[in-house]
Amino acid sequence: MTYWLSIVVATPAHSSVAGALTYASEWPLAPGTLVRVPLGRREVLGVVWEVLPDSGDLLPAQARAVLGALDGLAPLSATWRRLVAFTASYYQRSIGEVALAALPPQLRALSTVQLARRLKRPVAAAPDTPDTTDLIALSPEQERAIAEFDADTRPALLFGATGSGKTEVYLRAAASVLAQDASAQVLVMVPEINLTPQLQARFEERFAHLGKAQVVALHSGLTPAQRLKSWLAAHAGQARLVLGTRMAIFASLPNLRLIVVDEEHDPSYKQQEGARYSARDLAVYRAMLESSTNSSSSIAAPSFSAGAAEPAPPGRRRSAPPGGSEPHEVGSVGAMSCRVLLGSATPSLESWQATVAGRYQRLTMSERIGAADLHGSLPTVRLVDMNHQPKHCTIAPPLLDAIAQRIARGEQSLIFLNRRGYAPVLACHDCGWKSECPHCSAFRVFHKMDRTLRCHHCGFTERVPRACPGCGNIDIAPLGKGTERLEEHIAELLVGVTRPDGSPLHNSVRIARIDADTTRLKGALESQLASVHAREVDVLVGTQMIAKGHDFRHITLVAAINPDGALFSSDFRAPERLFGLLMQAAGRAGRDAERGEASEMWVQTFHPQHPLFGALKKHDYPAFAAQELKEREAAGMSPFGFSALVRAEAREQAVAQGFLNAAAETAQAQQLPGAEAVTPYPAVPMTIQRVANIERAQMLVESSSRAALQRFLAAWQPLLHQTRQEGDFKGLIRWAIDVDPLAI
Repeated sequence: MTYWLSIVVATPAHSSVAGALTYASEWPLAPGTLVRVPLGRREVLGVVWEVLPDSGDLLPAQARAVLGALDGLAPLSATWRRLVAFTASYYQRSIGEVALAALPPQLRALSTVQLARRLKRPVAAAPDTPDTTDLIALSPEQERAIAEFDADTRPALLFGATGSGKTEVYLRAAASVLAQDASAQVLVMVPEINLTPQLQARFEERFAHLGKAQVVALHSGLTPAQRLKSWLAAHAGQARLVLGTRMAIFASLPNLRLIVVDEEHDPSYKQQEGARYSARDLAVYRAMLESSTNSSSSIAAPSFSAGAAEPAPPGRRRSAPPGGSEPHEVGSVGAMSCRVLLGSATPSLESWQATVAGRYQRLTMSERIGAADLHGSLPTVRLVDMNHQPKHCTIAPPLLDAIAQRIARGEQSLIFLNRRGYAPVLACHDCGWKSECPHCSAFRVFHKMDRTLRCHHCGFTERVPRACPGCGNIDIAPLGKGTERLEEHIAELLVGVTRPDGSPLHNSVRIARIDADTTRLKGALESQLASVHAREVDVLVGTQMIAKGHDFRHITLVAAINPDGALFSSDFRAPERLFGLLMQAAGRAGRDAERGEASEMWVQTFHPQHPLFGALKKHDYPAFAAQELKEREAAGMSPFGFSALVRAEAREQAVAQGFLNAAAETAQAQQLPGAEAVTPYPAVPMTIQRVANIERAQMLVESSSRAALQRFLAAWQPLLHQTRQEGDFKGLIRWAIDVDPLAI
């Protein structure tokens, strides 16, 4: 007997084979089964999506057969498949691309025999030891937050000041879930493993009694073998707690009962290549799927996808989502068997607005652990008006004096500049030559450590020329400052500074720098952080890598050197990112309760009267959020308006823009579904319009209705394919749709 199966394989969205394919099988295979199938001349991994009643339009003689199933591996659950299908539908990608990218790379390459051998390897048994962890006493705010979380069913946003003990709330919530159900699983998501080593260490230490086999990590920093081992443990239900980055949202967890998203505002949760999904938003949606008592019933989408419909099965033409329909309340699904807990000191405005509207539950913790009140616990913010400082001054004299005083008292300081390298540009003042990248519309950054000019976009690197390539002038000089130059400059400024007893300070000043350049080697970041914690560093200089996620107990002063650029950026999200980054950086100071009252955050700015800095001085995120949301609502921007970016890459800028404009004109002429509520703007070059000799253009598409935008994008996809094939766009390389873009 022949069974007809709809199977998804990895095909890109712009491919002519973007849906599921029909295969014949000698065996009855359940949906979710992983199989090896032929695709062209290759043998690839596929996922059985559904069992078909017949071969449809495919002639039996044309059918290709399934080569074999991955025996011993349980089928992927219906909930997992619905999550993948929704992701592909909402973010306008191929379902096979999303499904296969969610699986470990090594699994996609293993044969059935190789997988069988791996599954036969013994798994270390969980130690039969009770949890003897000495739990710290909770603060009243922590106790209230846990009680409120347990009493509600909605997605929860834990709005807690830095140092207020959010991690302990995560730990208690996870421990409670694992204790209630012996098979329950917990997913803890972090923006970047390298930026949150303390969180990873605390979870591993707290749940060490479960054994290494039941506490696993899942992120791209693992070797392929380690990643496969963690995924198999999670899929089999052996791993009780999974700690991972954004890719972990697609982990196969059959008994998932809690999802924790730490630093939920972090842009790292938005994938920037391939399927540009938001792992934070999908965490909310997945919790709702897992909580459904009937997996086949209709489930309302979370706030990020209000009005979007459940996707149709792959291989079938997707019907347009219903227009104008209001999403159901999240709590109306029934008893929540899976909860989601988002946490941040500076939440994304989308999540904050969801709490204002009542869709999310808000848990507030405003006090630092060990602090008596809010104003006494958080660092004092001092604004340095650079208009009144010496011209071309990098470190204002008052700030330099404050740093010297901290060093003299044996305390640490953190200097934050979000620009690595020695200088962003190397220039000749005689002929005007600058260190432009020959392959990108950007400058190569001067790195003094290895005397190179390095493009941070395409990676092109050259040695620094001995003289100006344009005129031969040997006096070429750096313009601007990066962390490498700042480190050198601070060391120069501290020469001659004396201690209160009159002894010179520079003899014992220890300055360290942490950025992408100093942490390239494996273990370098851990080693440098250990030096800071051991108080072997007096002044720490770095980028955003050190501004968030670290528990520095002896830092009492944090300084932001040049934050003004984001105040007047063309990207409407720039102020939100700046405020969050400065608040996170400020949170690195005064985490030791004994030094909390003396901690300070210094901000050097030419615009001290800007409202953003006014809210920062008061540590008043609610006031900042209210003002930003008011402005966004007036402008129809997220979370009150909805948008997508269509990007095109070509050998020539005119080709990229021409393709986008032609596709938009065709869409308007044919009056696609939802077009009446959608506004496509003319195509423009991207901010960095040329990277690696590829020209890049983008088109912004906006709508006041997310449902209308989704209908329009779904109907526009075939026209984009058609425009590329029929138009004179021979130099066009690729195009992609980015739904809910983070940067415009």
